[in-house]
Amino acid sequence: METRKLYYEDSHCRRFEAAVVSCEGREGGYGVILDATAFYPEGGGQAGDTGTLNGIRVMDTREKAGQVVHLCEAPLEPGTRVEGVLDYPDRFLRMQQHSGEHMVSGIIHRRYGFHNTGFHMGADCITIDFDGVIPPEDLPDIEAQVNGFVWQNLPVRCWVPQPEELETIPYRSKRALPWPVRIVEIPGVDICACCGTHVQATGEIGLVKLFSAIRFRGGTRMEMACGSRALEILNGAYEQNRLVSQAFSAKPEQTGAAAQRMNRLLEEERFRTVGLRRQIFDAAAAAYAGQGNVLRIEPDLDNTALRELADGIAAVCGGAAAVFTPRQEGGCGFCLISRAGDLRPLGRQVTQALRGRGGGKPDCQQGSVAAGEEEIRTFFAGLAPDWGI
Repeated sequence: METRKLYYEDSHCRRFEAAVVSCEGREGGYGVILDATAFYPEGGGQAGDTGTLNGIRVMDTREKAGQVVHLCEAPLEPGTRVEGVLDYPDRFLRMQQHSGEHMVSGIIHRRYGFHNTGFHMGADCITIDFDGVIPPEDLPDIEAQVNGFVWQNLPVRCWVPQPEELETIPYRSKRALPWPVRIVEIPGVDICACCGTHVQATGEIGLVKLFSAIRFRGGTRMEMACGSRALEILNGAYEQNRLVSQAFSAKPEQTGAAAQRMNRLLEEERFRTVGLRRQIFDAAAAAYAGQGNVLRIEPDLDNTALRELADGIAAVCGGAAAVFTPRQEGGCGFCLISRAGDLRPLGRQVTQALRGRGGGKPDCQQGSVAAGEEEIRTFFAGLAPDWGI
């Protein structure tokens, strides 16, 4: 016996009574089948409903051979009457997303002739894949058109037409479907085959926001959100922009230009800093002129500065330069550079003795070690007289 699908009779049904037909233990809980249910099972890109049956948690809902299976945390006795209560805010949010997706897909199909080839309702956004390229610059116009229809509060009709009627309906589909086919129609916007739950009128969607359209597998992948989810995302983005506007002392609508100005200033400052650093490193290297192999431990160097200092010393010392810099997380980064000779044997000695890893070219070895400053000095002192520590 197939389950009576109350979610098709009334998509806004949030409480109902039904009889338990069967209950079987399964991985993760108990599979409960009722004679009727308002819990929508996962399908068509829409997640299954959650809620409770007589207070017992329903963690997921699936359909198998026309029967809706409720995955429950505890068993329910067959033959007993239960009250089902949906997590209705979640259901309504999914209906907003699903109906909004139909409107966007319908308008894109009418405008470009493209088909929806994939649809996923994620935790934050909906992603839709189309089999043609939608120019990103067209999104504002598409979005305005969709929302115009939303605010007209058009009726959303869902029904299963008779076979002879189905043949006359120009529903959106890449191929003809065998009867029975459930049709969802939004007048003047979309008519499509769909097994999901939908709002009763487009005004319930509230808002449709298109975020992006990128090329994907020869077509387009679009990100969007509807209703309370869209409002939540936009409110979060506005709050972040408010913080940015305060940081830049700029109006909210001018934060982009303020950020670009700040990037230019930071880039100019970086060039000045690099120039000053090179002057400091040149002066430090000059002190080692003609001294042969040199060990130097210098704090607060990133990998680029570490290599620059080692290279500057190697250019004048007449031997190899070994520069180490302590890391906040412990251990040290290192760079070994020489204008003559192969440093790979020394690099292997360093990483083995000081518990590290690294590598590079014969004239430059770079990596990190677990040892601290005192252990590093002791190691290089052991290499004397080649290293005058």
